[in-house]
Amino acid sequence: MRNSLLQITLTGLLLAACGTTPQGSSPEPESRAILSDETTIARTRYGRVQGYKDGEVFTFKGIPYAKAERFMPPQAPDTFEGVKMCRTYGPKTPQTSTTLGWREDRTDYGFGFQFNLEPVDEDNCLVLNVWTKGLSDGKKRPVFVWIHGGGFASGSGNDLPCYEGRALAKKGDIVVVNLNHRLNILGYIDLRGLGGKYAESVNLGMQDLVKALEWVRDNIEAFGGDPANVTIAGQSGGGGKVNTLMAMPSAMGLFHRAIAQSGSWILHNSDEEGKALGLQVIEELGLKPSQADRLQDFTYEELAAAGHRATVKLHSSNGFCPTVDGKYVTDPSFDPDAPEISRNIPMLLGSNKNEFTYDNSVALTQDEVLARLEKQMGKDKAAGFLKAYDAAYPVHTPQEVLYTDSFLRKAAVKMADAKSAQGAAPVYMYFFTWKPSGNALGACHGMELPFVFDNIALQREMTGGTPDAYRLSDLMSSAWIAFIKTGNPNVAGLPTWEPYTVANGNTMVFDKECKIIHNHDRGLLEYDLPRRF
Repeated sequence: MRNSLLQITLTGLLLAACGTTPQGSSPEPESRAILSDETTIARTRYGRVQGYKDGEVFTFKGIPYAKAERFMPPQAPDTFEGVKMCRTYGPKTPQTSTTLGWREDRTDYGFGFQFNLEPVDEDNCLVLNVWTKGLSDGKKRPVFVWIHGGGFASGSGNDLPCYEGRALAKKGDIVVVNLNHRLNILGYIDLRGLGGKYAESVNLGMQDLVKALEWVRDNIEAFGGDPANVTIAGQSGGGGKVNTLMAMPSAMGLFHRAIAQSGSWILHNSDEEGKALGLQVIEELGLKPSQADRLQDFTYEELAAAGHRATVKLHSSNGFCPTVDGKYVTDPSFDPDAPEISRNIPMLLGSNKNEFTYDNSVALTQDEVLARLEKQMGKDKAAGFLKAYDAAYPVHTPQEVLYTDSFLRKAAVKMADAKSAQGAAPVYMYFFTWKPSGNALGACHGMELPFVFDNIALQREMTGGTPDAYRLSDLMSSAWIAFIKTGNPNVAGLPTWEPYTVANGNTMVFDKECKIIHNHDRGLLEYDLPRRF
């Protein structure tokens, strides 16, 4: 093997994506070399993989962690001889809701998020990516396993530019892992009703995640990580998957802390609902149960269309999502109680102030706001809601009443209440309210992601890349790193962050000025508003 397969010097064109920002200014340009040679090879149980060294950080992309036939449980990946090149992101699972439409979005949403357009491959999508500062060096670094958003239907570990784990790995000296897994009908159909070889064909996407965590347990030491110190985390649907993993016996012992960002809603099918939906798909495809092996003959698009028809026919409001099957998922996680099997897992969770209102630019008068509320809620409830809103947010513009999320915030409070009620491991609550000045997104769904990953420089279209964004990014990423390492998010520069209880409602507000609040909106959350008013 040549001494250097790839060596490129990156000069002042790259912005540093991590580290403390002096006096709130933007980071200085960073000069770093990219190297890919014998020193960038890691030995896994399945063979040797070669990545590259990006400055101080070893990077591996597209490592297979499992393999699976269509609608079958995942298996260990194949072993291989020689050295497998793992220097580019692998494909994602097929999905109907692709990033193509988002890329064509001409609003601030499409511009701000800058979703990556990626190839799909049903047979080769079970891959993960790793960032670390050391290989087989005996240093037991905490491991951060990130699960992407997109509900249970779409997304990938490379969906957004800010998902890159280099900055966190460098700043915190932790090992960052993110991954792809099966989604939608491919990952969440329940075919147990067919019997035979399909007896385990349920929660396949969740089984993929467990298999990825098993790969971490068995291989992460080769990447300088500690399999006894693993934090799982996710946003939106990724947060929902974190919550589901906390109710999976097969996942116990594979992770030790959990973070759920804007993902506290409850979404699952009962055992009966899951089986019924799966059998309805078979019918929609024109098959009899005895013809199940013909499922291999259909295209993904045909399967997805049949799945849609089945959900409509059964009036399924949840569609393809985790099923409480009694074996893989044994508990309707946090509905209403926190899973007993994960009572000793510390949690960090929260939501964003504006969540699903991606355009906060429309100015409304007080009368216009009142008219909309009365139409939706009735006159008496509208008056009560406005009074509760004024108590929760004494200073606000009229339109902010309609832009403030009450769906995920309410779910997060419910979840924190349930977790703290166990009286076991602590739960820390946050509320993200920072808003960019250069677009109309507000503190929308996903806005916190560049801050958590300390990747403001990679998502400037979303955040504006302003000095106050860099300051907050330094604080938030430091708090997340502290929690990943110790289960306690307290760091210098933030107010003392005590664990949440129902009584104290202790919540860290992340904004230009970070502060602690206590049950500020309990009265407001008694009212229900749709996600998008």
